[in-house]
Amino acid sequence: MNKIRSRAPTRIDFAGGTTDLAAFRNREGGAVVSAAIGRYAYCSLQAGEGGQIRIRADDLQQFVQAANIRELEYDGNLDLLKGAVKALDLPESLDIYVHCDAPPGSGTGSSASVGVALIGLLNHLRIMGNHPDRMPLSRFEIAELACRIEQELGIVGGKQDQYAAALGGFNYLQFFAEDRVAVEPLLLSTPVLCELSKRLILYYTGQSRLSGETNQRMIAAYERGEPQVVEALRQVKQTAQAIYRTLLSENLEAFPDLLNQEWEARRRLAPGVVTEQMEEIREAALRAGALATKVCGAGGGGCILVYCDDDREGPVRRALNQNRGSVLDFNFDFTGLQVWQSR
Repeated sequence: MNKIRSRAPTRIDFAGGTTDLAAFRNREGGAVVSAAIGRYAYCSLQAGEGGQIRIRADDLQQFVQAANIRELEYDGNLDLLKGAVKALDLPESLDIYVHCDAPPGSGTGSSASVGVALIGLLNHLRIMGNHPDRMPLSRFEIAELACRIEQELGIVGGKQDQYAAALGGFNYLQFFAEDRVAVEPLLLSTPVLCELSKRLILYYTGQSRLSGETNQRMIAAYERGEPQVVEALRQVKQTAQAIYRTLLSENLEAFPDLLNQEWEARRRLAPGVVTEQMEEIREAALRAGALATKVCGAGGGGCILVYCDDDREGPVRRALNQNRGSVLDFNFDFTGLQVWQSR
């Protein structure tokens, strides 16, 4: 069999992250506005006979090998990928290679994108093969399966990353109790998309972080009822709802102020969500001509999204490049998960 390949986009979130975690969404309902971007997770799969499993993650320089699915053990080494293989439970020998354009721990949902890309590959193989259950999984089902695998592994995470990776595009995502998710694609006009592409800069701080640890601190404080954290999470949700309405109206005048509101609310969620280095990067960007900054993902490092004043992208980029991180160029992705056969 020829190799099967897949790719799934990562994402930037404009507001609402953390409200998609179970503790909040089950009580109050979560809301996120995000956009998939052309920084991709790629997977390649070569199937054969014998049942042996090999998984190689290029970015993490990690390798897993087992005689069969039953011998795959969760040990902290590529457990999400092992979970995907176990969930689809295919009899073939699987040789899997994984690579991602986005840095690990960047706050762009890269681990979820890898999971979605791999599930998409395995789903394609299941449809092609002679298996009892050959019904294809929809993109929604692939996203939900990727979420369920994280939950089974005890990872404290939300659902927005998996849906962005599977669906692509700009989306307003609402999260409810009992794992219910509502997705509204935002079909923005070409001028608005071009304006956002021109003004937005994605900057990687060089600080990788573990979102599960940051999320755990936030949610523990929320469940204890700490007033500052409860109010901040509600503000994060309200800001997502406001950005949704702003994008619907295609009037970007209020957009930078709302991004700044999200920054201020997020920094109140837990110590270390906005680090001293991130504050310095924000100040440098604002001095150079940025109007707003936004923490990507859970915070504590990773990426910062920067929104520039009119024709100030050049000075802002130069100011950012004076730091130890790097600008990550990107385009918006509107295709989501893609699977194809190599030729």
